[in-house]
Amino acid sequence: MYDATDLYREFDGERLPPGQRQTDGFPVLSKGEAPAVDREDWTFEVWGAVDDQLSLSFDEFTDLPSETQRQDFHCVTGWSRFDNAFTGVTFPTVMEAAGVHDDAVHVMFHAADGYTTNLPLDDCDRRELLFTWDLDGKPLPADHGGPVRVVTPHKYAYKGAKWVTGVEFLTEPERGYWEKRGYSTSANPWQEERYA
Repeated sequence: MYDATDLYREFDGERLPPGQRQTDGFPVLSKGEAPAVDREDWTFEVWGAVDDQLSLSFDEFTDLPSETQRQDFHCVTGWSRFDNAFTGVTFPTVMEAAGVHDDAVHVMFHAADGYTTNLPLDDCDRRELLFTWDLDGKPLPADHGGPVRVVTPHKYAYKGAKWVTGVEFLTEPERGYWEKRGYSTSANPWQEERYA
């Protein structure tokens, strides 16, 4: 298992970012009700500045090279959960499958409930950014974003879209749902970049 729990060193911080409290629970926070998304009906799409637009079923997506990682999870509301075992596909694997254009600079994640969140491509092109369908050896629960969600251990968790359905590669930056409402576009937990 790949251990990503020491990535805080990259950001010159402590494992528990400032303003956070550690919890063994896993609170459920969303912008609204959890959408009903069955694995059998779920489709993952990739479009925008890519060579190959992708449209993959759950089985096709989970057939991509995958791995299990140990990660920490930091919520913008002030709690962190350590040592989560997430299994999924890394963002670089998706990039390779789609063939991202040189002029792509930004990424927009899209979700089944209409949620969007954005990050610069450089913040996404790393092994720790994972499209996960499994938490601690069990299928990811629907209230935590199952069948598939994004996890971003180097960012606050609102950058990790629940019920993710697609990735759009952009040639110009755009803001997502919370970013349009005053949340930080960079979302670095070690700098407490919660709000713009």
